[in-house]
Amino acid sequence: MHKRRSKLLLAVAATVAAGIVLAGCSGAGGGAKTENGKTVVTFWQQKFEDYQQAWFKKYVDKYNASQDKVKIDYQVVPADTWPQKLKAAQAAGKSPDIATTNYGNIAAGVVNGQFAQLDDLMPATAFSDIKENVASFVTSGGKHYAYPMLVEPSTVLYYRTDLAQAAGLDPASPPKTWSELLEWAKKLTQGDVKGMTIASVAADLGWSSWGLQYSACGELPINADWSKAQATKPCFEKLAEFYKALYQGGLMPQQPKVGYADATPYGQGEVAMMADGSWAVGQLKNDFPDMVSKTAVAPFPSMDGSPNKTTATLGGWTLTVDAKSKAKQQAADFISYLLAGDPAIMADFFKTSGYSKYTVRTSVDEALADTPEASNDPFMKIISDQVVPNGKQEPGYPWDISLAFGTAIESAMKGSADVPSSLKTADDAINDVIQKQSLAGTAPKQ
Repeated sequence: MHKRRSKLLLAVAATVAAGIVLAGCSGAGGGAKTENGKTVVTFWQQKFEDYQQAWFKKYVDKYNASQDKVKIDYQVVPADTWPQKLKAAQAAGKSPDIATTNYGNIAAGVVNGQFAQLDDLMPATAFSDIKENVASFVTSGGKHYAYPMLVEPSTVLYYRTDLAQAAGLDPASPPKTWSELLEWAKKLTQGDVKGMTIASVAADLGWSSWGLQYSACGELPINADWSKAQATKPCFEKLAEFYKALYQGGLMPQQPKVGYADATPYGQGEVAMMADGSWAVGQLKNDFPDMVSKTAVAPFPSMDGSPNKTTATLGGWTLTVDAKSKAKQQAADFISYLLAGDPAIMADFFKTSGYSKYTVRTSVDEALADTPEASNDPFMKIISDQVVPNGKQEPGYPWDISLAFGTAIESAMKGSADVPSSLKTADDAINDVIQKQSLAGTAPKQ
């Protein structure tokens, strides 16, 4: 989604508030709320693209019409008021029974007792259908506290096939290593067209580089139990040098007009290649349809060319049930219907999204494979088969850590400081966060 960055910042804000956000009950005492003999289940959905609201409403209406025991009270909450509205609901003892929840908020929510455990409320087959590399996103201690809806890889390589061919490059064989990508960027930098666009400011680098951090080092710049920074590892130096080569080599825009998540420079023909999330597919189809036939996608190159290395983290959304809901079973039954039931329901969602978001369920993959429109989509199969399976969960540590590392990359790539000094500054900043926020030993355990 091309509004991904603003949503991620809001998710970060929600994480900061996680300790108090959803701890309230779904009604001040007594049993579940009823209306005309039906149990009322309140469902709050954070506002996303317009088509998503229409899709949710369609299936809420279908569910309400399909039976006479439960009414889903569906409410759309604007993204910019989401954290505040949840806090107000908690204070009033009226938290929603069901809420959309970012993957990054699950671990903190479990620790704070915000979410109901779903294993006893939903059939076991619902959980066995979740893809293996996504299952851990919604589990803690082997139990499920959310049901996943979708994933969006943070980093995919988009490239102009016509410009590649004109530059003597083979569009059918995109770059596999960072060195090859730099060579492509050099050959594709012609006149006013830059070879590549990628994040170049700390706020974007902090999150969009997570996948490349894994590619470089197999881990992130903080150790496994969050007790010590490790930003000065030599492998992170190679990552910073990669960004530096793109920027100081003049292979990318020096002063981008938009953020990383916005595909407009590529859509307008200002660059020949683009690093962006899977949501850019939707933007290209909607805003720059003439560019679609000239575009191919590939997994973003790994440092050493390994096709199995992570180069993207997987963001996305889930549905959770409030731990103090008076209608837990009814809420879970609706989630079973919407997200975990008939694969055709979620297949319809991915069709509606223009196949710019990706399924977390094996059965939905199979349903899409049997759908000509999906199987023939020029982007979906590559992203589904080659990017999503290698994706890792977004880190759950405080945003300050990601921002410190993003600041180091920006400093190194723009020459504000050399690579070792930039990373040392990040290392010190991360250790300071660990100390001030008492993070040592608090890393979520799966």
